[in-house]
Amino acid sequence: MDASLFEEGSDRYVPPLLEPALKRLKAGLAAYLSDSRERFALRAELESFAGRPTPLSFAPRLSEAWGGRILLKREDLLHSGAHKLNNALGQCALARFMGFKKILAETGAGQHGVATAIAGARLGLQVIVFQGAKDIERQATNALRMRLFGAELRAVTDGSATLKEAVNAAMKEWVVSSHEAAYCLGSAVGPAPYPRMVREFQRIIGDETKSQLERLEIEQVDAVLACVGGGSNASGFFTPFVHDLDTALVGCEAAGAASLMHGRPGTLHGMESLILQTDDGQIAGTQSISAGLDYPAVGPWLAALKQSGRLTPLAITDTEALDALRECAKLEGILSALESAHALAGAKRYLAAKPGSTLVVCVSGRGDKDLGIIGDKI
Repeated sequence: MDASLFEEGSDRYVPPLLEPALKRLKAGLAAYLSDSRERFALRAELESFAGRPTPLSFAPRLSEAWGGRILLKREDLLHSGAHKLNNALGQCALARFMGFKKILAETGAGQHGVATAIAGARLGLQVIVFQGAKDIERQATNALRMRLFGAELRAVTDGSATLKEAVNAAMKEWVVSSHEAAYCLGSAVGPAPYPRMVREFQRIIGDETKSQLERLEIEQVDAVLACVGGGSNASGFFTPFVHDLDTALVGCEAAGAASLMHGRPGTLHGMESLILQTDDGQIAGTQSISAGLDYPAVGPWLAALKQSGRLTPLAITDTEALDALRECAKLEGILSALESAHALAGAKRYLAAKPGSTLVVCVSGRGDKDLGIIGDKI
């Protein structure tokens, strides 16, 4: 298997005005990652402020009900309630290191927006978050949290008024303000160096998981599962397991936004990857109960893993996700985010096909933000 398939390309498909900003970002990232004091400071923030390491919890009643051994990587217990803070703290610290005081960000379900608002408050940075009007309505709690943490929230009403349009709006703003603002992108998508940078800041999830498995003396895991929208939690979670070929990598998408399953090579938001497209090459519409998975593309690294045969995608329906969310809540006392519920549903389906397997599921976020949606469905 060609290892080069596991690396993001260096191509960028952006307006010429953004090229200098991306070159500065690439140079700034290299300097930041090679600065031992900055890396130590970020690690200290992740531990003392964000609450790392997060637990790796055995789920005994789910394991019994679904017929296997299930362990949960509890990113829902991170400060802000989701894995997004790992990346937001990293990118905001990088922006401050590069001399920026203003941060632009996009958000779908609101978790990245909340995390960026928290990171901005922690580091003394001005934060402007773009969110689709539809997502602001269905994720009202997170919209309020962003404002409470001092961020300016800008509603995007174009198109479907969801994550794709929020990214469009944030990138347009960055084109005209890149001289004074840094763009904190929330998923492993976009023009280089964003996909690799996000994966670098999120791989702490997988690194911790491997160390925790060793301490538990669990030598073999049959599969690791994560939900996939753009791919930030999956990219970070999967990275340390890529070369463990006896461990399957399973990406659980929303059935109505399954770009790994049904996407075709194309370009979107400055990257070349697998994109959901109509027959005439236009970006296809998406639908998901989960705002964080309602995106018509996937990051290029996960796309390469899928095309190489290393990653197995599963398309999870809204009903499957809701059922898994309810079962996890009732049997384990853990209320996952709707995004994470897709990974739980993937574990249930995996065990139905391969009973007795040992699985690790990334619970990327908690479900408080989704109570309004869930309440209408139960």
